[in-house]
Amino acid sequence: MTTAPAPAATRTVTAEEIAAYRGAVRAALPAARDQLASPVHAFVLAHTVAERTVTALTADESGPVSVVHLGQDIRCRRLVRPGEQVTVRLDVLGARREPRGIRVALRSRLTGDGADTTGSTDPDAAEPFAELVTSALLVGASALEPFGEISGGAAAAPAPTGAAEPATVVHEPTVEWIRRYALASGDENPIHLDADAARAAGFGSVIAHGMSVLALAVEEITDRYADGDAARIRGIGGRFSAPVAPGEPLRFDLQPDEARRVVRFSCRTPAGPAVKSGWVELAGHAARAQSGSRP
Repeated sequence: MTTAPAPAATRTVTAEEIAAYRGAVRAALPAARDQLASPVHAFVLAHTVAERTVTALTADESGPVSVVHLGQDIRCRRLVRPGEQVTVRLDVLGARREPRGIRVALRSRLTGDGADTTGSTDPDAAEPFAELVTSALLVGASALEPFGEISGGAAAAPAPTGAAEPATVVHEPTVEWIRRYALASGDENPIHLDADAARAAGFGSVIAHGMSVLALAVEEITDRYADGDAARIRGIGGRFSAPVAPGEPLRFDLQPDEARRVVRFSCRTPAGPAVKSGWVELAGHAARAQSGSRP
């Protein structure tokens, strides 16, 4: 159920923006071993449509509304390709009133301009190459009537099989890393770029984008457990629990299963958890044939 016809947008994705986004995420890591897109780039492509949808959902509010990103799930059949025309279609799965506002669940489906596995080149008939479910709290909202299911459609975290040796890695986000990510992702919310705006919103300093932290975890997992091959990422999930400020250590705890097909992770600052219930699902080596590069 949705409150209105599902919004959609189509645009061509350039090699330059793919490289800029992945390079921004990996600024503190060695260069990627390939020129493929980040698996999280699907969220960047869907974000503009999601923003427009939230604006429409809150159009009848009498006061200001702020958006808090609570959680993100991404399913990938393949990565976005340079030069590909991508169509994003979005459905509002549901809304529920909570003490601070209204919680919503948004589902985005991304289709490309190439044939799907059935051979169809019709964008309306093609299977999506990526599907996302975004959970957000519209703080201060009250006019939207509850409907639907806010958990319907969310990707279930895969069950791990046993446990291999865990790993811990620590990064220290910088103001420059946050700024570079903002420019590459197109999310230039002032709380990420302007200290005064961040303080006005209740933070002690600018803060990192939640998706930048999630994307960095995915890159660490790609390097450590997927032989650097981003095309093997099939699913990603995480719940955002606290902001990440620059200049503080950010610890990533990674727990692969025995087959290295599921990696659970969490991210924490000295103040506590920043990303909880994180998971990444990996395909086998044969997934390279389904990669984001054209044959």
